[in-house]
Amino acid sequence: MEHWKRTIERANRCFMAGELVDAREAYLQALALAQVLFERWADADEAVAACVISHHNLADLHLRLNQPEESAEYLCAVHQRLLQTMQDPRLRPQLREAALRQSSKTYVELLNFISDHGEYPRTHRLLGGTAVQPIPSQYGAH
Repeated sequence: MEHWKRTIERANRCFMAGELVDAREAYLQALALAQVLFERWADADEAVAACVISHHNLADLHLRLNQPEESAEYLCAVHQRLLQTMQDPRLRPQLREAALRQSSKTYVELLNFISDHGEYPRTHRLLGGTAVQPIPSQYGAH
C-alpha cells in the first residue's frame, strides 16, 4: 500500500504542476500496482479504493488532455471491474462487499461524466444506453 500511495502522490504532484506526461506515467504505474495487488491486499476496502482512485485519476487526466473518450474508458473499466468482483464467488467476501460499496460511487461518476460529456460507445454498452434519461417534472418545464 505504501508504494502505491507514494506513486499516486508523485503522480498528483506532476498533475498539479502541469507535467501531464509524467503524471500519466505515474498514474499508470499506480494502476498496475493496484491491479496486481487487488486480491492480495489485506484490507479489502483499501484494495478497492486504490483501484478506483487509480482509474479515476487517469480519467481526470484524460479530461484535462481533452480526451473524454479515454476518460470514459477508465471510468467504465473500474465500474465493470467492481461489478465482476461483486459476482465472483471465488473472491473473499470482504473484497466482494467492498466492491459493492464502491460500485455506487463509480456508477454516480459514470452518470456525472455522461451528463457532462455525453455517451461514448463503452458507456453505452456498459449502462445499456439508459444511464441518463431526463426525468419529467410533474410541474412542467421551469
